[in-house]
Amino acid sequence: MLSLDHIVIAGKNAEEDSISYNKRYAVKAIKGGEHESWGTYNYLAYFSNQSYIEWLGVNDYEKAKKSDNPLIQHLIYTLDQNKTGPFQFALRTNQLDDYIRHFEENQIPYAGPYPGERQRPDGTMLSWRMLFPKYDIEEGTLPFLIEWDNPTGGPYVQSLANPQAITKINYSGINKSTFSSIYQIKSKRSLTNQFTLQNAKIAFNNSEKLTFELV
Repeated sequence: MLSLDHIVIAGKNAEEDSISYNKRYAVKAIKGGEHESWGTYNYLAYFSNQSYIEWLGVNDYEKAKKSDNPLIQHLIYTLDQNKTGPFQFALRTNQLDDYIRHFEENQIPYAGPYPGERQRPDGTMLSWRMLFPKYDIEEGTLPFLIEWDNPTGGPYVQSLANPQAITKINYSGINKSTFSSIYQIKSKRSLTNQFTLQNAKIAFNNSEKLTFELV
């Protein structure tokens, strides 16, 4: 079953945005590190349900502009439109290759998998793979799938986790049935407008904005 891995927030300055969020919601964020090949960097806030917020910033615009990674392309598009805030989220899996086969067998267009890595502030390296169902960044978003190379499931550190949890993502863009066929998520009959992940829920609405609930 899929889990909510993280929500990605676009901003002009990832560090300042994370500090501002801390002041408003008492959420502690830490520096994540640099994505050298993408020209980006991030700040992270971990939560008690093994999810996190990523403030994703650009420190080399020309390099980021040339990236073939759909997440970085979407980030640049969002910033070029002078928009900020949540714009994408990732679903965690340990069966990424199974999803590749699923996409190919069902003729679901996709991009990837893209390898990723960044250097932590302590000098150690963190790596992962990302898989993107294709979508039009001018129209909306489809969450991407992420598989981490370490058994603990990514960068999550329990000792650094905030007590809150991201309990729900409010999402629009495609209907629930199409979402189900792409991500192979089965719906409970009693939940007509949402899916249950391992650690959160996805609720479908008609808003153009991606939002989330932090409790």
